Amino acid sequence: MKKIFTLIVLAALVSAKASAQNSNDGINDLFKGGPGDVNKLLNAYTNPLFKGFGNSLNGGWTNTAKTLKTLRFNLRISASASIVPNSDKTYDVAKLGLSSNITSSSPSIAPTFGGDKDAATPSITYTDQTTGGKYTTALPKGVVQYIPAPQVQLTVGLIKNTDVSLRFIPTTKLSDDIGSLGLFGIGLKHNFSEDFGAAGHVMPFDLALAIGYSRLDYEKPMDVRKDDNVVIPGQSLQGHFSGWSAQAILSKKLLFFTPFVSVGYLASSTDVGLKGNFPFVTGVNFATNKPTYTNYADPISISGSAASTSSMRADVGFQVSLFFLKLYGSYSFAEYQSGNVGIGLGF
Repeated sequence: MKKIFTLIVLAALVSAKASAQNSNDGINDLFKGGPGDVNKLLNAYTNPLFKGFGNSLNGGWTNTAKTLKTLRFNLRISASASIVPNSDKTYDVAKLGLSSNITSSSPSIAPTFGGDKDAATPSITYTDQTTGGKYTTALPKGVVQYIPAPQVQLTVGLIKNTDVSLRFIPTTKLSDDIGSLGLFGIGLKHNFSEDFGAAGHVMPFDLALAIGYSRLDYEKPMDVRKDDNVVIPGQSLQGHFSGWSAQAILSKKLLFFTPFVSVGYLASSTDVGLKGNFPFVTGVNFATNKPTYTNYADPISISGSAASTSSMRADVGFQVSLFFLKLYGSYSFAEYQSGNVGIGLGF
């Protein structure tokens, strides 16, 4: 079963895997100056990654207002991918409020993680105010504009036109490049159109309210080195992603095909930090223009408004029922638009 979960998550993350591997050295180039400056650069660069991931995590809870009958169940596997909007594809280095000894080239507009991977990137120069030495490096390029998240979900019918959904992926190491993740989520849905017995059948559609909460824990090995290229063991990126959503859903079953629309609200938050010892460029040798370093333990934390999102949300999609086989698809309109596709088995 663990291998199955691994394959599911790998499929959901395949769009980002190759690009993320190629970007690792670029991210290392952000480690110039003290932790305060690096934190500003990392927040600006990774903003769409965390927002998009939180948005994707909230997707795919349901594709119909109809609830399952008591003790009936449905097991579904799906994946959502959020689209980074144009407004979050770039950031202005000159407006980050970096220390006076860090300057950017002109123009100072840089791609974020969700920006164009082929766009030119500005450079930043660190000047040692004691020696006058300078050290210049390019900022990282964009990686991918589609931020995915997997869902493995079991839904069971309860009493009184209500069902409960559980999401679970045990903590699984995918690879050294991607890292490890574990997921837990719970959701409830109630079909109000069934509350009125025979009178409820006068309504030509099903109407339900659904709420859902998900949390994903993530850890990825890091490899930030000094110019001597000596590996510093014990570095990692650790993140906790949580999100919740509430939706009013309207659907109509037409033989084996059920279209639906919904409107609601979603919110997500991220708490990400670097764990271990990391070298920061905090000086430059004037004679050689080679950087000097200071090691900091657990230096960076990314959280708060820079790593969270909340907005209204509208979805449109469908469910196809072929005996016990279910096929799903939907598209979400929100601050970060997203798509969701999946397959399930239901009885």
